[in-house]
Amino acid sequence: TVSDGAYFARDLALAKEQGRISHVSADPLMTLRAFWDIGGTGAKADACSIWIAQYIGREIRVLNYYEAQGQPLATHINWLRENGYGSALCVLPHDGSTQDKVFDVSYESALRQAGFEVVIVPNQGKGAAGMRVESARRLFPSIWFNAVTTESGREALGWYHEKKDEARNIGLGPEHDWSSHGADAFG
Repeated sequence: TVSDGAYFARDLALAKEQGRISHVSADPLMTLRAFWDIGGTGAKADACSIWIAQYIGREIRVLNYYEAQGQPLATHINWLRENGYGSALCVLPHDGSTQDKVFDVSYESALRQAGFEVVIVPNQGKGAAGMRVESARRLFPSIWFNAVTTESGREALGWYHEKKDEARNIGLGPEHDWSSHGADAFG
């Protein structure tokens, strides 16, 4: 099902038509990257989403997708290690460096303590979500997805859509729903 105003539905359909959703393997000599949208703990927390990718020449190989809601950081780290991504470069959003008010720790510091290299994407301010969408659309022709391990992430990308003000018939930017976590990490 495609939502009205879906940002990536056409790109995904074209990728499928062109055979870019298939079996994709990791190159053992190239850097693995884990692109995060951080979540929280608790039943009502946002989901944590991670895309695993490699840059191979002009290709972007999207190898795996992970999402969990309400789990502690240790659960996400265990998933990375159990799936062979223990050496991945973790790319966190700007809030990945924010210290927890109770424990005086951030995703960045916890991941570094667990042995990961970490990069923080700077805060891009208003319009950041739109910029992520446009950047991803620009890169989509170079993206190859591993079909089996990215299916749920591709479902999120296909659903990710613009929030509409029906009365004024205007777009209000990306809808924050179940699909936005995977789409934000992808962006």
